[in-house]
Amino acid sequence: MSARDRILAKLRANAPQSPLPVPTSQLDAHYAARKRQESTLDRLARFRTGIESFHADVHVTLEESWPELLARLCAEKGVSSLLYGAATPAGERLDAAAFAAGGTTLRPWAGQVEDIKADLFHKVDAGFTQARGAIAETGTLILWPSPAEPRTLSLVPPIHFVLLDAATIHPTFFDALRAENWAGGLPTNALLISGPSKTADIQQTLAYGAHGPKELIVLVTTREGATQ
Repeated sequence: MSARDRILAKLRANAPQSPLPVPTSQLDAHYAARKRQESTLDRLARFRTGIESFHADVHVTLEESWPELLARLCAEKGVSSLLYGAATPAGERLDAAAFAAGGTTLRPWAGQVEDIKADLFHKVDAGFTQARGAIAETGTLILWPSPAEPRTLSLVPPIHFVLLDAATIHPTFFDALRAENWAGGLPTNALLISGPSKTADIQQTLAYGAHGPKELIVLVTTREGATQ
């Protein structure tokens, strides 16, 4: 038996015979007492204040206008190659010609990491993903990677563009868990992102991009008439 098998055997032997009780009613009461009477734009404002304090950039746009905005931001930042999930609803709306006009080549995600590793680390300037939602209280994005839009897109390229629908911003993480019934099924990898990758491991000097993107740019879509 390998060391891995021995560790797993010990964990399984000591696992509870039945799920531990969750104090759901107590949690509901705790957060109900702190519930805010706020609109979608109020939550967007709180989310924006939080995530911008962690050096993320936020752009608010109309739902029908975000592809144009993304193409313009790529051109302004000199992005020559943008990796994205072509088989996602957001990816299907990207027009290669519109990006090419600004000097950006759209690169659909395909294959395995091993197949494109060299290009991924040396030629791709930015990745584009869609957020499942966000948390106003902490200024945090929620991403659930999928085979069509894997974690690699938000982890490796120097710039990470994220599309977020303002209607999916929850007041707290607890509200997100309850509203979306996370207890009913979780992905293998759920991401909570509150800014660009950073570390202060060396001499407590804060550095961005050590373990991931140096820039985090959030495109928040709202319904017509709700921009700010």
